Amino acid sequence: MRVVSLVPSLTEAVAATGPGLLVGVTDWCTHPAGLTAARIGGTKNPDIAAVAALRPDLVLANEEENREPDLAALRDAGLDVLVTEVRTLDQAFVELGRVLTACGLARPPWLDESEAAWAALPAVHVPRPAVVPVWRRPWMVLGRDTFAGDLLARLGVRNVYAGHPDRYPRVPLAELNASGAELVVLPDEPYRFTPADGPEAFPGLPSAHVDGRHLTWYGPSLAEAAGALRAALR
Repeated sequence: MRVVSLVPSLTEAVAATGPGLLVGVTDWCTHPAGLTAARIGGTKNPDIAAVAALRPDLVLANEEENREPDLAALRDAGLDVLVTEVRTLDQAFVELGRVLTACGLARPPWLDESEAAWAALPAVHVPRPAVVPVWRRPWMVLGRDTFAGDLLARLGVRNVYAGHPDRYPRVPLAELNASGAELVVLPDEPYRFTPADGPEAFPGLPSAHVDGRHLTWYGPSLAEAAGALRAALR
């Protein structure tokens, strides 16, 4: 098969399971290292003509990461587009299986290892309320119905904005500091929070710095993400 992936997580999943299938990936597809597939633009602005010119049997997309007008244009070009929806860990496992099957691939060991790693997490009876910024200038945080929020809930972190009407609301910093959170979780993507860029905005509040790939990617990294995130959040 010839596969184009418009989703970094799915790029890693397919590349790790079926080397050689990918003929096109986005500029944001950074894993695994050494990808040789053609670069076809960003997740939000793929070069439709370049994708079509690669003659893929299948284009992989995601309803959150990719724009519907681009997906419609790909379909109008006669391409088969598989669109995933991932809002929870359980959904991620189901969708990864669907993607790999559509690519003609057998279930890989890393998927079983990922499910086992998350199933083995100990139960948490007293979750810590937290805010989870994903951007600053303006400040944006995790809101309702997000994959990252579901992972954090399984790790004993209660997102104080999980009930917000928006999935990624803009919230003034003063409101974040008055939210009742006992922790601020700072990932290094999409905004690259660091120990020197982020914690100073939340005086008196402990911060946990987490790998953004572990928190937001669904693919082979899930096998190590459970343990890595748990350690970072202690």
